[in-house]
Amino acid sequence: MKRHVLIYGLIGGVLITLLKWTEYRFLVIDHSIEIYGGLIAATFAVLGVWLGLKLTRAQQRTAVQEVPVTAGQPFVLDERKREDLGITRRELEILELIARGMSNREIAQKLYVSENTVKTHSSRVFDKLGARRRTQAVQLGKERGLLP
Repeated sequence: MKRHVLIYGLIGGVLITLLKWTEYRFLVIDHSIEIYGGLIAATFAVLGVWLGLKLTRAQQRTAVQEVPVTAGQPFVLDERKREDLGITRRELEILELIARGMSNREIAQKLYVSENTVKTHSSRVFDKLGARRRTQAVQLGKERGLLP
């Protein structure tokens, strides 16, 4: 009985090997040009997509503007510029504290007001200066002579 199972197993293995060899011959030998053409097309497609993404990527540019400062002279607030922009004294005080790097909570504690009041004043200053962020507001304040 074991002998019959072994013989049938060997014959089945030889038949499977023969079928796989025929399949290999059919795919690789008879259709080798199509396979190589497909591989080359896929390679060029991937290369084209990669190169297209690489070449059309938006370039990041960083603009740095230096503000001239006169050495040795104390800072003098440009009151006319402050009035032209419509910035109140309290809003200017908030802007100065923002320039020192204080958070809204720290500013509220220092000035004895609520945090929402600080947020309101700072958003008004941002609108009047045309700034979106705290750092941009500080930079614009320095450029316009409102901050040292």
